[in-house]
This record gives sequence, structure tokens and C-alpha cells, in this order.
Amino acid sequence: MTTRTPHVAATAGYLLLNLVTGIFWFVLLVTMLAVSTGLLVVWVGVPLLVLTLSTARGAAHLERAWVRAALGVDVPPPYRPSPRGGVLARARVLVSDPATWREVAYFLLLLPLGVVEFALVVAMISGTAGLIALPVTIYHYPFDVHVAGGLYVIDGFFSALPVTGLGVLLGYGTLHVLRFLGRTHGALASALLGPSQNSVLAAEAARLHASRARGVEAAEAERRRIERDLHDGAQQRLVAVAMGLGRARTKLDSEPEAARELIAEAHADAKLAISELRDLARGIYPSVLGDRGLDAALSSLAAKCPVPVDLTVDVEPRPPTAVESAAYFTVAEALTNVGKYANATRAEVTVRRVPTGLLVEVVDDGRGGAEIRPGGGLAGLADRAATIDGVVVVLSPVGGPTVIRAELPCAW
Repeated sequence: MTTRTPHVAATAGYLLLNLVTGIFWFVLLVTMLAVSTGLLVVWVGVPLLVLTLSTARGAAHLERAWVRAALGVDVPPPYRPSPRGGVLARARVLVSDPATWREVAYFLLLLPLGVVEFALVVAMISGTAGLIALPVTIYHYPFDVHVAGGLYVIDGFFSALPVTGLGVLLGYGTLHVLRFLGRTHGALASALLGPSQNSVLAAEAARLHASRARGVEAAEAERRRIERDLHDGAQQRLVAVAMGLGRARTKLDSEPEAARELIAEAHADAKLAISELRDLARGIYPSVLGDRGLDAALSSLAAKCPVPVDLTVDVEPRPPTAVESAAYFTVAEALTNVGKYANATRAEVTVRRVPTGLLVEVVDDGRGGAEIRPGGGLAGLADRAATIDGVVVVLSPVGGPTVIRAELPCAW
């Protein structure tokens, strides 16, 4: 459930109209439940009960939308996945789903709750308006009000002005009461119309399980990449160095010139092997990232990109190493795609702190069409982010622009 601060007028309107909707749904659902349960002894009661529960589910969809618009409470649907079977299978799931009966309970509670909310809102708003407007009212329609047995008499415009101050104070209290009623009703709607705590925990456990599996797969893929790069690159160079030095040793006495040439070739191969090992180490974790942080590391990436890049980095305090690494490789992969495939003229990279962690966003004006494909570079970024409970989103309509956004938590 997510919430936002609602407008007081919208909350008041919801609480006032809630009595009308409460009466409507209470009468309709109680009547349908009474008829369908009374006819369960014959077959016609079963489809009537299914129709009643389907009506409650449709009403719940409307109520969630209304609660979201008026109270600022986003209540996600709590339903089980629909089966692939026919009508009977769907009806069985509808009847056995606890979320359906929680929705029925909500609409049965809506009438008494609506009566209380309506009475409170009308009393407080009318009392506030009456007190504030008392000086004008008594001016146009003169009458006397004796307060505390005649200790204070309100008989004119000016003598009624202190009451206006009381009305302003009551109005201030009314605003807080309205917000409290809205939050309370939103919490009730979330509890009865949203997913239960058990289903939330189950979904979170499934998400963590999938995240762990993706992390293991990403680590295994990285291990295979390093092994392949070592075998095809530096290892072959070092084998050539060993063979060249061995041949040079055999010719050192008999053919010193040939031995010197072999040693020179081995030296060149050794330098190439060192360069390949350095590149491999940089692919695992760039040294500039560890030494100087994201700003310097991303500036280096932006300078190497074949298209102009506008870079904005604001990550203080410095995030954890795993988050820095995920952010760096997200930008690296995105800029690589910009240079190779996007046909872009400009790119913009923004990395900044947000309340939930680190937000990484790469935007280019290229031709678009990028998507997360299994085994692709963007899929690898998503897997890397998943190891720290992060999320990678790609928005790339054909024709552009392309937006790659990664949300990386700094605590997990």
C-alpha cells in the first residue's frame, strides 16, 4: 500500500458521499446474500451466490479507485491468479478466495461507518461555518445569545466577533479530524480490500527467492566470462611466452641472434598478457571506482563515449561498494549501446541519491527499440541489480528516446 497526502476537500467529499454508497451497497449485497444463501438448498442458489460475490468484487474495484483518488491510498488488488479452467473453476476460486469475503465484510461495515463519518463531518463543518458566520448572521437577523447565564451577551456584530475566533479554532481542528478520518478509512480499506499480511509476505519471499536465483545465475555467468577471457586471452599469451622463452634457451648458445628475437617476441607477448589481465581486472571492478568513486569513474566512461554525454552525479554520502559497482556497469552498458546501436547524437546520464537509495538514469535521443532480452546485456544489468534488490527499467519506443533507469537500494 502506498499513500500520499490527500486534499482535505476531497476527503470531506468522500466521507459525506460514503453514506450514500454505504446504503446502496449494503442493501444490494445483503439482499443478494440473503436470497442466494436461502436458495442454496436448490441449485439456483449457487449461481446467485457467485453473482453476488462477483458484484462485491466489481464494487471493490470501484471502491479502490475511489479511495485512491479521494484519500490518496493506493490499494493493490489482492486476488489469487485466475485458473485456466472453465466457468466452474473460476467460480470455485471466487468463492474460496478469502479476499472476496473480506470485500463483502467491508461493504457490510460501510453503512454504519458511513453514518458515523457523515455525522461527524456534517457536525464539525456546520458548527465551524455557523460560528464563523455568526457576526454576519446576527447583523442581518438580530437576536440575542446569552452565554454562561447572561455573563456575556451576543447581541450585535462586534459582540459576536470573538465567536468567529472560536470558529477559526474549530475549523483548524476540523481539518485535522478530517485527515484522521481519511487515514483511518484508508487503513480499513487497505486491510479489507487489499492483500493480507500473509500474501504480502509470501509475495516478498517469492521475490527474494527469484532475486537470489538471478544473483546466483549472474555470478555464474560472470565466472564463466572471466574463465573464458583468461583461457582465450591472457592464458594463451602466457603459454606463448613460455614456449618462446623455451625455444630461446635452446638457441642461446648456438644461435644468439635468433634467441634474442625469440626473447623480444616473448617480451611483447608478456606485455600484451599484462594488458589483457589489466582489462579483465577493470571489467571485474575498475580501480578508479574504488579509489575515487562514481563521479570520477563515470566521467571516464563519458569521456570515452563516441557521442557527447551530459553527466550529473550527486551520490553523497558515498554508497556501498556493491551499489557503486551496479551503478557503474549500468552506465557502462548503456553508453556502450548508445555508441554502437542507438545512432544517437546526445546522451544524458544522471546519478543521484533518493530516499530509497541510488537512482541511475541514462537517456539518449537515438532510434529506440531497446529491450531486455534473455542473455543480453540489459538482462545482465537487471540480474546484477537484482542481487541487491534493485530494479532496472527500460523505456525505449521505436523512434526514441531511450530511457534506462535503475533503482538501487543502499540498504538491504
